[in-house]
Amino acid sequence: MAEVFFYHLTRSRLEQALPDLLEKVRAKPWRALVRGREDSKLQHLDAALWQYREESFLPHGIAGGPHDAEQPILLTLSDDNPNQAEILLLTNGAKTTPDEVARYARVCLMFDGNNSDELTAAREDWKTLTAAGIAAQYWAQEDGRWIKKAEKAAS
Repeated sequence: MAEVFFYHLTRSRLEQALPDLLEKVRAKPWRALVRGREDSKLQHLDAALWQYREESFLPHGIAGGPHDAEQPILLTLSDDNPNQAEILLLTNGAKTTPDEVARYARVCLMFDGNNSDELTAAREDWKTLTAAGIAAQYWAQEDGRWIKKAEKAAS
């Protein structure tokens, strides 16, 4: 069963932190599915990924196109996994279930610590997923780095 990594954004915005994480995912090389809840926010992430760094390229697409299955990184609002991603990244309060977590190598839940709704949802997700016996790690931004703040082993 996969581990779930909770990323508590406090110093940077999602569109700044997500590309760094996606570069690490691609270095494995894994495919990634980035799930959000609002089309306008996915469109914003899409633009941020294209403009991320001049010397870097993160090949990606938005779900609904003819080449979804071939995309190494696919942005979506759906629970489907058309690109057979090994990594699921949840953004903007997108949800998962213990059954869905089991279908991935890793699930990453990124949430804005300055958004009380996202913070509350992430706390609820931590309780639900760890109660289901899923291993989880909680990471927070401090001094420009990610610091592991908590870890719960699988049970």
